[in-house]
Amino acid sequence: MHPYENYEIVLAAVQEKGLKLRWAAAPLTADREIVLAAVQQDGWALQYAATPLKADREVVLAAVQTAGHALQYVAEPLNADREVVLAAVQKDGLALQNAAAPLRADH
Repeated sequence: MHPYENYEIVLAAVQEKGLKLRWAAAPLTADREIVLAAVQQDGWALQYAATPLKADREVVLAAVQTAGHALQYVAEPLNADREVVLAAVQKDGLALQNAAAPLRADH
């Protein structure tokens, strides 16, 4: 078994550096606990999460609270969520460019 297929190893790795999610085996990039740990450490890790987790509100909020620009990797319904966009913009004002059009117009 490759180390990045092992749950405990991957969890420890992403807790240390969230972007290590990039090398995790595909099933582990779909594991909510692993992805949540990764984005809490570094929101940019959201880009390596499985698609369904990019639509998970808690995961997305954790990501944009650590890296506002991670909003660019958020599934479409959540890039129109006012709370998600506000959290992203509070972290990085330029994240507004990745919000849904109606929210960009509200600025």
